[in-house]
Amino acid sequence: MGVYRMASVPASPGEQSAGGQGEDEVEPSVLRRAVAASAIGNATEWFDYGIYAYLTTELTTAFFPGELGYLGTLLGFAISFVLRPLGGFVWGPLGDRIGRQKVLSMTIILMGVATFLIGVIPTYETIGWAAPVLLFLLRIVQGFSTGGEYGGAATFMAEYAPDRKRGFWGSFLEFGTLAGLTLAVLVVYAVESAIGEQAMEAYGWRIPFMIALPLAMIGLYIRTKLEDTPVFRDLEQHGETEQAATGALRDLVVEFWKPILALFGLVIALNLINYTLLTYMPTYLQTTIGMDSSGADTLAVVGQVIMMLLIPAAGALSDRIGRKPCWWISLIGIFVLAVPMYMLMAQGLVWAIVGFTVLGVIYLLQLGTISATFPAMFPAHVRFAGMAISYNVATAAFGGTAPLINESVIEATGDPLFPAYYMMGSCVIGMIALYFVIETKGASLNGREIPGLAEHRARLAAKAAR
Repeated sequence: MGVYRMASVPASPGEQSAGGQGEDEVEPSVLRRAVAASAIGNATEWFDYGIYAYLTTELTTAFFPGELGYLGTLLGFAISFVLRPLGGFVWGPLGDRIGRQKVLSMTIILMGVATFLIGVIPTYETIGWAAPVLLFLLRIVQGFSTGGEYGGAATFMAEYAPDRKRGFWGSFLEFGTLAGLTLAVLVVYAVESAIGEQAMEAYGWRIPFMIALPLAMIGLYIRTKLEDTPVFRDLEQHGETEQAATGALRDLVVEFWKPILALFGLVIALNLINYTLLTYMPTYLQTTIGMDSSGADTLAVVGQVIMMLLIPAAGALSDRIGRKPCWWISLIGIFVLAVPMYMLMAQGLVWAIVGFTVLGVIYLLQLGTISATFPAMFPAHVRFAGMAISYNVATAAFGGTAPLINESVIEATGDPLFPAYYMMGSCVIGMIALYFVIETKGASLNGREIPGLAEHRARLAAKAAR
């Protein structure tokens, strides 16, 4: 049985703040820069994935000619996830050893360079099968770097945010996710509008990939101007950081396997819905529903902008009612509404926007609370590793493969509602995992104990005594 370290009783939520210090010790300007540093890396990551998803037609022509070319392009999307777990195993324990800020500075530049290079490699027509091989290698580099980016960014933001407002401030990490995806749509649309469809297929598809590098450089600049998180600096001052990256990994696996499994289940739900609803949706609308590309792009932009406007409210709601109630509402809501909303999306553009937005808004109660929920499932000295490894193993197995599985099953069965069934199944897994999650609203993230565990045990004891 896994060993939980007993947490010392923390101060009341009103007395807690970022790093367990007084809230006024983290200046608002510093907090805003920390939020921007986390969000821009996430935006860069999802801009990279977004432009790949939105340029599947052009990439197929450039790298995968032939009858099975489209599946080759989707395999290129999925293959970047193969290295995400390895990236998590490398970057996560390293972030617990040398600090969050140093690792995040390395991962963002790796992401930007790999994406930029996709925009300059020769096509299949020029160098034959070496072209898709190079594409796959660069996608693997992206996967390895993002294996540390997301877990680190969520940890960085959570450890800077005041305890009472961790949900609100943490929601801006996912604001970055939606901003990156929306920017991808807008950039692809703008380039194609400016140069035309033929030029886009010939060379224009390269331009969005090249834009990723300046985005990454901006993120790198912001990150290098910040100190590490107050929580990590507190560990350093007390000599409580892991002395070796392997030590953090060992502690994580031996002592904290329960939160690892719980997080794994939540991430399965989160990512199957995310990659089915957001990343795969433009392809689904065009190949399955028969919508033209401009209609699919319009739906994506409108739906994602609405989600961006509402996501801080979702995070703030979790600060009021708790993380678990928000997740319960989202998981049950998507389970009930997935099939009706997918049926609605088949009725035309306006109804597609309505159906997509309804599911997207319900999904925000998961998406907007990630940074408040996931990092708080682990103590500070193994937090980066816990986030990076659990998140990326689940994402690699169930997230990055979602577009390929959805498309393959639809082609094999002819059932356009399979994405809805797929999301429903993921919600069941998420609900099982959520039952075992400890509520951490207002809990301090400081120290080598699991946040909220003492209060959780006290609540269980109080119930037993009734």
